[in-house]
Amino acid sequence: MLSFAYGLARPLLFGLEPEQAHEMTLRALEAGLYPRAGENSDPRLAVTAFGLQFPNPIGIAAGFDKDARVPDAVLGMGCGFAEIGTVTPMAQTGNPQPRIFRLTADEAMINRLGFNNGGHAAARRRLEARRGRGGIVAINIGANKDTIDKPADYVAGINAFYDLASYFVINISSPNTPGLRDLQAPAALDALLGRVMAARAALVARGAPSRPIVVKIAPDIAEADLEPIVARLLANAIDGIAISNTTLSRPGLKADRNGGQTGGLSGKPLFHRSTVVLARVFELTGGRMPLIGIGGVNCGETALQKIEAGASLVQLYTAMVYEGPALIGRIKRHLVRSVIEPKLPSLAALTGRQAKQWAACNLDA
Repeated sequence: MLSFAYGLARPLLFGLEPEQAHEMTLRALEAGLYPRAGENSDPRLAVTAFGLQFPNPIGIAAGFDKDARVPDAVLGMGCGFAEIGTVTPMAQTGNPQPRIFRLTADEAMINRLGFNNGGHAAARRRLEARRGRGGIVAINIGANKDTIDKPADYVAGINAFYDLASYFVINISSPNTPGLRDLQAPAALDALLGRVMAARAALVARGAPSRPIVVKIAPDIAEADLEPIVARLLANAIDGIAISNTTLSRPGLKADRNGGQTGGLSGKPLFHRSTVVLARVFELTGGRMPLIGIGGVNCGETALQKIEAGASLVQLYTAMVYEGPALIGRIKRHLVRSVIEPKLPSLAALTGRQAKQWAACNLDA
C-alpha cells in the first residue's frame, strides 16, 4: 500500500526541483502526513552500540533533517534512530542554488549544499520542544564555512546540545565545505578530537552523562592514509565511526546531463566504494568498535551486505528519494529473514562475517 501511494506521489515530487521536493517532504512530515510503522521492531533486530539500545539498525542519514524539524516522524516511520544536522554554530545559507541534482538512471544524486542550516539556536529550540518523547536522536555537528578555528565550532556543538543528544557525530567528511576534509589528516584529527573529548570530559566532571562521540569519515581517503587515520581515532578513544559521506569520484555513471556536476555523489554508485572502506575500517579496528554503514543502501540485501562488511547500524537517504518510505519496512523484513533462516540468535551474529572478503576488494568495482 505504501509503495502504491508513493508511486502516485513520485511524479509530482520529481516534477519539482530536488530541493523543492525535499522541502515539500519535510513539510508533510511536520504536518504528520507520513506512514506509521504500526508495529514494534522484531526483537531480533535490536542492536547495542555506543552503550545505547537501538530497536533496529536502520536510520536516515544526516542531511535529510538538517534543522531538527522531523526526528519524531523519522522514528515514527519505523527507523531505529534519527540523526539531525549537519548543524553549525551560526546559520548559513550554503552554496548557490541549484545545488542538488538527480541522476535517475543511476539511482543517485549529486549535492553541493554546503552545510545550509539554521544554526545551533534554532535546532536547539526544536529539540527542547520534543524533550521527554524518547527515541535515539543523534546530533551531527560541523563547522561554519568562514570559521578560522574549526575545532572551536565542534566544541561549541558539543556544549550546545549535550543535554539533548543521544550521541554526537563529528562530520569532517563533507566535500562541500572548503578545508573540512583536511581535518581527517592525523595531526589535525588529534588536535580536533583532543578538544572535543576534553569538552566532553569537562561536562562529565560536572555530573553530566558521557555522551558517545562518533566520527564520520569520507570514502575518498587514500588507501595509504586509512590506517593512520583509524589509528588516531582509536588513540583518541572515540566511541564509533560512520562510513561514509558522499564521494567526489564518479564510478561508472550512466550518461546523464547531471553527471558532470560538482559536489558529493550519493546513492547506488557509492555502495561498492563505501562498503570496501567500511570493511577495511572493521578490520583495522578488529571489530572492537561499532560502525555505521552509509552509502548506496537501497534494499534489504544491500543493508545486509553493510552489516556483513562490519556495520552495527545502517543509514540510507538517496534510496528514499527513489523508493519512498516503504523501503524502511522492506529492509527490516529482509534482515529478520536473514536472522531466522540460518537460526541465528540476533542480527549481531551477522556483523563483519564478510569483512575480510569486502576489505580485499578494489575500491573501484
